[in-house]
Amino acid sequence: MAQLWGGRFTKETDKLVYQFNASIHFDKKLFEQDIEGSIAHVVMLEKQGIITCREKDDIVKGLTGIRTDVESGKLTIAEDYEDIHSFVEAKLIERIGDAGKKMHTGRSRNDQVALDMKLYVRAEVVQITECLHELLETLITIMENNLTTYMPGFTHLQKAQPTTLAHHMGAYFEMFKRDVLRLSDIYKRMNYCPLGAGAFAGTTYPLDRSYTASLMGFEGPTLNSMDSVADRDYIIELLASLSTIMMHLSRFSEEIIIWNSNEYRFIDIDDGFSTGSSIMPQKKNPDIAELVRGKTGRVYGALVSILTTMKGIPLAYNKDMQEDKEVTFDAIETVKNCIVLFNGMLSTIKFNNKIMEESAMKGFTNATDAADYLVNKGVPFRDAHGIIGRLVLYCIEKNSSIDALSIEELKEISPVFEADVYDAISLKTCVEKRLTTGAPGPSAMKEAIKINKEFLEHIRNKDN
Repeated sequence: MAQLWGGRFTKETDKLVYQFNASIHFDKKLFEQDIEGSIAHVVMLEKQGIITCREKDDIVKGLTGIRTDVESGKLTIAEDYEDIHSFVEAKLIERIGDAGKKMHTGRSRNDQVALDMKLYVRAEVVQITECLHELLETLITIMENNLTTYMPGFTHLQKAQPTTLAHHMGAYFEMFKRDVLRLSDIYKRMNYCPLGAGAFAGTTYPLDRSYTASLMGFEGPTLNSMDSVADRDYIIELLASLSTIMMHLSRFSEEIIIWNSNEYRFIDIDDGFSTGSSIMPQKKNPDIAELVRGKTGRVYGALVSILTTMKGIPLAYNKDMQEDKEVTFDAIETVKNCIVLFNGMLSTIKFNNKIMEESAMKGFTNATDAADYLVNKGVPFRDAHGIIGRLVLYCIEKNSSIDALSIEELKEISPVFEADVYDAISLKTCVEKRLTTGAPGPSAMKEAIKINKEFLEHIRNKDN
């Protein structure tokens, strides 16, 4: 059993206890971060005169060699070590001798793992943001190409008022834009370095924590050593943000599933993102959308898990906190995969514009505009509301739309109707006269697209 401690103990740990305690089978994912943090630490130790320049060079060369060998497959991370930290340190000592034993000077595994996890999460926040950026690019393209693609808007899953596909996609753009901003906030809040906090009370060695933080791109060192090793707020924030992303993807997936149904036929999902049935040859199933919807619960579970783990832990570090990693690793991979696959599906979907427009026509989505027409003719709104309600009932009985009725039929309901009503309640008019900020009218949508393209350009520049 390869471990970094033992002097206090008179016999070996029970094998089952050791295996239960070990974390290398999952924390080996932090290998890159462990090497990065160790290199920064020893560079600082040499700067402060705690180790010699020769020792620093030997340790850095040894760590770099271990990293190269693992990446090339020459060296395998063996799971008979307790954790990734003990693996790296043991291999270092094997390669360079006693100098390797000085790498851990002024450091505890508590601040070491806190650093590794922060470095990992910080990098993943950037990757998830890039995935969302690609999805936003797809959405803005659909919006630009569908300013006059009319469709029914819904409330209570019932047709409500006419809108456009651009407007509908724009709603999801705003959701995912907020997700990007949330991730940016998380990055800023978490970007402080815990290395040098020690087990929880700092160290007597003259460490330069600000220097170490700067070497790894942090804003600065954390300001309380107890909080440094006990803090997992940034993981909770990330998992909450990932849960929100998945909630948005799940809502979108639900609509994709509905729109793909025979009853709607608003879309055709590309064959590359569909599957068939083992028994029903006619089926073309929206499996990606359904899996995204299903995996949302998995990410929610990760958030609830870490919240439950942390809720009863006294300061400072406790072994319970080892449970933060597996759920976080899984949630991050799940979310990235879901965003990428959903974006692939969305970017290849064919929208059936004619069917969407016909659906808006047949769903009385222009009823509110018909009422507004009467109001503009001097009818009190409450009376106009009642008139249009009777008109809709008449259309239902005749299996007709308001637009399809003759002017004589309209006048039987209300003599106020004139021939100009047909233009007033056309889908084009209903949409185009809605010009307030955020509305589906073309001028309002063009302004929203302009603002959102500037947002995308800002993200692109930050990435570069």
